[in-house]
Amino acid sequence: MKTDNVFSVIDDLAAEYVAVWEDVCNLESPSSDKQGVDAVCAYFIKLSEKFGWKVEVYLQERFGDPVCITMNPEVKKAPIALSGHVDTVHPVGSFGFPAARRDGDRLYGPGAVDCKGGIVAGFLAMHALHEVGYKDRPVMMLLQTNEEIGSGIDNKAPIQYICEKAKNAVAFLNLEGHEVCFASKACVKRKGIAGFQFTVTGVSVHAAKCAKEGANALAEAAYKIIELEKIKQDGGLTFSCNMISAGTSRNTVPDRCEFQVDVRYATAEEFDEAKRLVEEIANKVHVEGCRCGATLTNMRMAMEPNEKNMALLERANAAFEENGLSILEAGMCNGGSDAADISDYGIPCLDSLGVGGERIHTTEEFGLIRSLVDSAKRLAAIISSL
Repeated sequence: MKTDNVFSVIDDLAAEYVAVWEDVCNLESPSSDKQGVDAVCAYFIKLSEKFGWKVEVYLQERFGDPVCITMNPEVKKAPIALSGHVDTVHPVGSFGFPAARRDGDRLYGPGAVDCKGGIVAGFLAMHALHEVGYKDRPVMMLLQTNEEIGSGIDNKAPIQYICEKAKNAVAFLNLEGHEVCFASKACVKRKGIAGFQFTVTGVSVHAAKCAKEGANALAEAAYKIIELEKIKQDGGLTFSCNMISAGTSRNTVPDRCEFQVDVRYATAEEFDEAKRLVEEIANKVHVEGCRCGATLTNMRMAMEPNEKNMALLERANAAFEENGLSILEAGMCNGGSDAADISDYGIPCLDSLGVGGERIHTTEEFGLIRSLVDSAKRLAAIISSL
C-alpha cells in the first residue's frame, strides 16, 4: 500500500514530535524510580487522549505501571503491536538540569535512543495514520516499565502482561533504538543475558601470617575471574566480571569475596554450556583452603531467528520498496531485549526499529533528530501493509 499521504503528515508533524521527544527525556525515569517511570507513561497517556484512543493501565506495586494504548479498538481484526520501554539506567540527576538538550542534529538525554525516542517515533506514526483515516486494524502501543533490569527478574508481570496483550498480533514492532552502524538492519537475533553470583570463602588471618596461614578468598576469586574473562567462543558466548567486594581491612587476609558475572549467549545450547563452565570454574580450587559456590541470579533468553520473524521482515521490506525506503537486512544485536520474550511467545517480531544514535547507556547518550522521521515512516509503511 502506498503511503504518500501518511509520509507527508509525518513530515508536517516532525517538529511537534521532536519537542515531545525532548519532553519525555526531561522526565527522568530510572527503573527503580516508580514515580518517574509512571510520569513518562502518564505523559504518553495524555498525548493519546486527544485522539480518543483506548487506554489500559496495569497497576504494579514496585515497578512502573505498564500501559496499553489502542488506536482503532473497535476494529474486529488482529492488531498490530508497537512497544518500547520507558525506564532508563542512570540515577536521577546524572545528566544535569535540564536532563535533555539539543545540539544541532543531536538530542541528548536519558533514554534518548534507548528507548524513549523509538516510542515517540511510534506515536508519530500512529498520529499520522490517524490523520489520514487509517482503520484497517487496531494498533497498540505497549509501554514497558522495567526492561533495563531484565524485565523484572524476580517479577515478570510487566513483560508477561505485554506478551498477553499482543498474543494475537500479526506483528510486534519493538522500538529499541540502534547505533548508526545498525541503521540498515532489523534485529531478528539477540543475545541472551544471564547473571551469576560467585561467593568465595577462605580463612581469615592477620596479614603478617599470610605466608604460612590463612586462605585468601580474594586471591582465589582473582584466579577464577581470569579464567572466566578468557572465555570467548565463536558462537558468541562471553563472560564479563564486575562488582567485586572482599575483605574488611588491608592488614587482614579476606575470608570472603563476592563477584558478579555477566554472560552473553546466542542460543539455548550456549546457555547450557555457560552453566557447565561456571560450575567447573567454581569447583576448581587454586588457593588451598578456599571454597566457592555460584548462583544464577538473573536470566534473559536469547532471541533466535525463526520463520515468523523472517517472513515479517520480508513483508516489511516489500512495503519499504513500494514506498521508496531502503530495505533492511536481518541483523543481530549483542544486548538483551524484550523482543526475545515476544518471539518466544510465538508473536512475529522485528526489533530495533526505533531511532538511531550513539553512546547508549552513558550520560552522553544522544539520538539523531533526523532519524525520528525515518523511523516513523518505516513503522507507518509496515502498519499500512499488513
